[in-house]
Amino acid sequence: MVRGKTQMKRIENATSRQVTFSKRRNGLLKKAFELSVLCDAEVALIIFSPRGKLYEFASSSVQETIERYRRHTKSETSTTFRSVEQNVQHLKQEAANMMKKIELLEAAKRKFLGEGLGSGSIEELQRIEQQLERSLINVRARKLQVFMEQIQQLKEKEKALIDENARLSEEHGIHLQLPTKDQNETQPQYCAESSPSSDVETELFIGLPDTRTRRLSHQV
Repeated sequence: MVRGKTQMKRIENATSRQVTFSKRRNGLLKKAFELSVLCDAEVALIIFSPRGKLYEFASSSVQETIERYRRHTKSETSTTFRSVEQNVQHLKQEAANMMKKIELLEAAKRKFLGEGLGSGSIEELQRIEQQLERSLINVRARKLQVFMEQIQQLKEKEKALIDENARLSEEHGIHLQLPTKDQNETQPQYCAESSPSSDVETELFIGLPDTRTRRLSHQV
């Protein structure tokens, strides 16, 4: 069975609290002494009892250890402060550089839009013109590429529709033959005319007009 950790709290009984303080104080002073001797460490221990009585232990001198502690913490604080200050200065410098770059980019953008060109030299204007020409070439190339891709997609859709039409025609037993452009141009056009009267000529005749007249007279 695993026992949970006992929560530490203040001893309510005054006598028990005083006895516990004496035992733990003596044990803590003993451990501090052993640490200083075994590990050659500089140890300073200060204890105030509940009634304000002072108990202390120092391997050398409590006052000297306290002064050493103050110098150490002051040095660390100064080092940390300098490090933070240097970081702040570095960030400020980077922010200033970024602002300058943004201003230059904004000025260049306005010039590419045809604004603020009054103070530009002929060399600068020529550079802007060349850059715009290169940009225009890139835009046209991309536009042509997009057109070609769209045409290819339309061709693929057309092929898919033709295949689907052929499949449906085959399933339903319908044979469709679409006339080609050449067939439409070379195929002769015939026009049949009918009339209830027998006097109206319905026979197709090909030839010169005078030959047609002679043929009609022979038939009469």
